[in-house]
Amino acid sequence: MLEVAKKTRRRPSLKTMLHARVLRHDESMGLTTLFCEDGELRVPLIDHPIGSVVRVRIDARDVSIALSRPMDVSITNRLPGQIAELEYLTPPYVRVTFDLGKTRLHALVTKESILRLALEPGLSAWVMIKAVAIASGEITPDRAPAPRPWPLARKPNPEPT
Repeated sequence: MLEVAKKTRRRPSLKTMLHARVLRHDESMGLTTLFCEDGELRVPLIDHPIGSVVRVRIDARDVSIALSRPMDVSITNRLPGQIAELEYLTPPYVRVTFDLGKTRLHALVTKESILRLALEPGLSAWVMIKAVAIASGEITPDRAPAPRPWPLARKPNPEPT
């Protein structure tokens, strides 16, 4: 009987921080929509008012990759991007860095997935993030300034007397 030596391989902890603004709450679905520079994210309902700015932490292990636009999947958050970098870590892990436009997002996949999908820098692909993977503890208030409000009404200059 062949005995396989068990090695403890720690999964790397890679995270991406995004800044977003609370766009709307959908209480009937229990979801909040956040607007970030590269699109919208749906997350479980959070207790932040509409318009407030938050920081969202996304764990790379919660990011999946698709080569074509994902349609018939349960994953709610799907963003197009381009693979910017592959970093081979301790096997079997590979960090895939996506350029979404303004944001760099990390995905943690296996070397087998890299080979099977023929992933390489410059390739266009989709990142997918389960809404339920972004827990309320991953969303914190941010100190970004609020937009300057427009004056409601300007008083006309008084006419000279």
